[in-house]
Amino acid sequence: MSPKIEILQGQAFSDALHSLAQLRIKVFRDWPYLYDGDVEYEAQYLERFRNAKNAFLAVVLDGDELVGATTAAPLSGEVDEFKAPFEKVGIDVADVFYFAESLLLTEFRGLGLGHRFFDLREAHAARLGDFKHAAFCSVVRPSDHPRKPHDYRALDDFWRKRGYQPIEDLTTEFSWKDVGESHESDKLMQFWMKDL
Repeated sequence: MSPKIEILQGQAFSDALHSLAQLRIKVFRDWPYLYDGDVEYEAQYLERFRNAKNAFLAVVLDGDELVGATTAAPLSGEVDEFKAPFEKVGIDVADVFYFAESLLLTEFRGLGLGHRFFDLREAHAARLGDFKHAAFCSVVRPSDHPRKPHDYRALDDFWRKRGYQPIEDLTTEFSWKDVGESHESDKLMQFWMKDL
């Protein structure tokens, strides 16, 4: 059986959040995020996402198993760490639809699902009609980081082919605990943006 994508709304949206939390913890544990997942944080984060106006969630199912997901919501409902950099450079956060995450278990990568994730989120933002830009951010790690896999391939080329560009001076810092760390540390995050 090949994996299928479903856009979730209403009760199905809410019902999927626990599985989405588990998927976030699993996928973001790998490079480059190295996130040592925190169930309490996940619950708070996903509750805010569930309550966000015009939030978008699509999942990838392999049978009944959740193997991928992508989320998005208006930037205006995000935390200050994500809004402040846009305000600082004069971009109205009300004009930006924020693509929060794209998650896929390793064995389901390379099947075109990443492109579908962008297609679906961009179409959702276009249907709403209130947004001029789509944006997301990615963690910036040192090229000589000891945990970087030797065969790691950055997604920069993929994002550029989709029309996104890293915006100079549009960065933020966000804190989480890396795998192997005893406490949280700030991570540099680079925003990428595209006009809709």
